Amino acid sequence: MDEKVITIHITKAMSSSMIVNLMDEYPNLEEITCAPSVYKRTSKKYIKALKTLGIEVRTKYKWGAESRSNGIEFYVAKLSGEGLSARQISQKLDIPLSRVYYLLKKSKTNFDNRKRKHDHTEIKRLKEDGWTAKEIAEKLDMPLRSVYYILNKK
Repeated sequence: MDEKVITIHITKAMSSSMIVNLMDEYPNLEEITCAPSVYKRTSKKYIKALKTLGIEVRTKYKWGAESRSNGIEFYVAKLSGEGLSARQISQKLDIPLSRVYYLLKKSKTNFDNRKRKHDHTEIKRLKEDGWTAKEIAEKLDMPLRSVYYILNKK
């Protein structure tokens, strides 16, 4: 019996036998804390019965590492939207390159870091304007097969 303890934290859903054991072990118990998932699995009858005994059951969840981003993901997404490469973003914000890639992936930003020999948007625009693949290849001085590849890519 530990009479000094007034608050405990549980990690399993409460049962009637668990409540009896807690009452025997901690006679001055005033508060039981648990994770939200445990609270949801605990019967409302048990919570109500404990409340009538003067014991408050509440959720408490503040475990794990704190976020290290400090809102920087918004700046990363904004800079990538402005067309900066991951390396440029990394240098500008003074954060590791791997962190830039992590934040872009986490924010689900549509980020394309590949450098291309040919301008895909121009090729697609010319096709929409009615140009044939052969005409596009001749105009842009590029292989016909590359034009077909870009146009058929999804």
